[in-house]
Amino acid sequence: MANYHYDEAGNMAAYFLISILAIVLVPLTLSSVVRISTSKSSDQGCQCTPCIDHRRRVLASNKASVLNPKFTTRTVMLLVGWSVVALLVYRARTTETDSKVYDPYEILGISAGVTEKEIKSLFKKMAKIYHPDKVKATVNETVDQIASRFVDITKAYKALTDETIRNNYETYGHPDGRQEVSMGIALPSWIIEGKNNIWVLGFYAVVFGGLLPGMVGRWWFGSRGKTKDGIEAETAEGFWKGIEEASGISDIVKVFGGAFKYETQTKKAGDLSKIEEEIAKRAGDAWKDMTKAVGSNEKAQRASTLLYAHFLRLELGSKVLEREQTSLLLQTPMLLNAFLNVASARSWLAPTLGIMRLHAYIVQALVPGKVNSLQAQLPGFDGTSSNSGKQDLATIVRDLGESGDDRAVEASKALENLGTLEVVDFGFKGTYDTVLVMYVFEMTISKVIGERVVTPSSIVYLLVKLRVKTPGTSSTPSPVQDAKSVKRNDEIDEKFLNTRGDAEALEENDTGEYAHAPYWPGLRKPGWWLVLADDKSNRIVVPPLKIHDVPRSDPSKAQNYRRYKLQFQAPPNVGLFTWKVYFVSDTVVGEETCRPISLKIDDVSTLAAEEQTPEDEISDPEEDSLAGQMAAMRGGQVKKVAAVEESDDDDESSTDDDADGGADSSDSD
Repeated sequence: MANYHYDEAGNMAAYFLISILAIVLVPLTLSSVVRISTSKSSDQGCQCTPCIDHRRRVLASNKASVLNPKFTTRTVMLLVGWSVVALLVYRARTTETDSKVYDPYEILGISAGVTEKEIKSLFKKMAKIYHPDKVKATVNETVDQIASRFVDITKAYKALTDETIRNNYETYGHPDGRQEVSMGIALPSWIIEGKNNIWVLGFYAVVFGGLLPGMVGRWWFGSRGKTKDGIEAETAEGFWKGIEEASGISDIVKVFGGAFKYETQTKKAGDLSKIEEEIAKRAGDAWKDMTKAVGSNEKAQRASTLLYAHFLRLELGSKVLEREQTSLLLQTPMLLNAFLNVASARSWLAPTLGIMRLHAYIVQALVPGKVNSLQAQLPGFDGTSSNSGKQDLATIVRDLGESGDDRAVEASKALENLGTLEVVDFGFKGTYDTVLVMYVFEMTISKVIGERVVTPSSIVYLLVKLRVKTPGTSSTPSPVQDAKSVKRNDEIDEKFLNTRGDAEALEENDTGEYAHAPYWPGLRKPGWWLVLADDKSNRIVVPPLKIHDVPRSDPSKAQNYRRYKLQFQAPPNVGLFTWKVYFVSDTVVGEETCRPISLKIDDVSTLAAEEQTPEDEISDPEEDSLAGQMAAMRGGQVKKVAAVEESDDDDESSTDDDADGGADSSDSD
């Protein structure tokens, strides 16, 4: 039977708490250190002056120091946790413990197996040396210490000269013989004392009867009210009811403004009446339609005001209002992604494209639905700048340089970062069981590699190869490839299609540069959406694919692009489907590419006989089988058994066997 004992000094409980806290605090601390170290440099990204200053402000606001600490909830939790760990470590180190096992052999300085005669002789020698009458007290050793040492020597001598006690020490390591199993409980004894029962029970009642059920209930009922995208169910319902099949970006902005009616926002931090008056002067009818759409809800009105103030690039004049606007803007990507999922679930192309384009308008602080100038995205221009009919940023920057405009230098730096997505190659690759088929398209179907076809309901991949180039520069010509290189690329394509990810793994740890976004409250990297759609019916074929980390064009690299794939199931009908592939930027207004593409679906019967799988061709049962007989009774088709020649051969062989058998039998007779 085990013997239980409590931790009188509390050291075991301290060690237990230190272990639990370390399991939680170490990962949190490492993640915080990594997050700080990855955001130190402000040199990566657009090199125009507004962007450099903006990145420095963002990094400075997130950076903490000894003189200027940043006390977030995470930081406070880490500081409190490590303080408790330090206190427990100090307590464990400074608490005296008497856990040393009494060992008479160690006291006398001998080993097991020494004879009793030798022990007696040693004790006499030690008595002459350590007897209290022989030793005088000194500064380092008091009279009590001298007496205590001689008592220990005497006890050890008596224990080892007793035959029973000595045998128990040598056999079981204890003077009383075999001992019961001793198990320690990492709780100090004061917890179980009768006078403290009420406090211990009260603590358990508060934690397990009130706090824990309250936390679980809050999480449960809170999660039930949210969708998988992290927004309130009422917000998703508003998105679903607010958009229509032909909704444009102006309609989307109205619906989006009403989304903040149910979303958690910061408390009212200042008066926005003057800001609303300025917005009404500049936005006109668009602002009237916005206020009418959001209704009388105070939270939605306030959010719409801050959002339009961002579109118009208005100065709020208050740090508190700026923080509220920053919190609002940083929440918009999550809401827009949820809005996009609602639109794509209904397969509507127009609202899907409008929601994607709204991302870029928010990032660049331009009024959506209004004829904005593309040059307003360049440094030195505001949202009211006229574009003079020019739609090419490269041409605008070139004209600024030729006219000697002072803004040309900064505009050129921004233009280098406002990359244009270049489609190196794109096309369909499909699989029918183990058959790989590939169509390469440019503007229409140009050729079919091999003699393969895409069959109804087969798995098809849209494979695209992308890179980013500077606007106004010519496309990097692809090197002329021989048959061996083409075969090698096809093998790489097939290998990539067999991977799970949507994007090809990067050869280097290059996650791209920060985009030109001086009005976005955080650091932003550019991205695109890939949409396969049927614009004739205003439908998307498959949900959009978000594309990140597209490499910049670099002719010095062996592979000057990156592969992405979009998987879907081919239509169940046979025919030629003419679609379009949209590439929409989430950062730059007007950065959009559209390419026509076609997919031909052929019937399974067009496959060669050796390419058809057993599922494609169900053979008729044989005539002499049970299934064949049942099919013949029902009037169905059966496979004739062509075994006439075999039967003749069998007859001949049997005749020969009979003849041989007869000869053998006659011989034996």
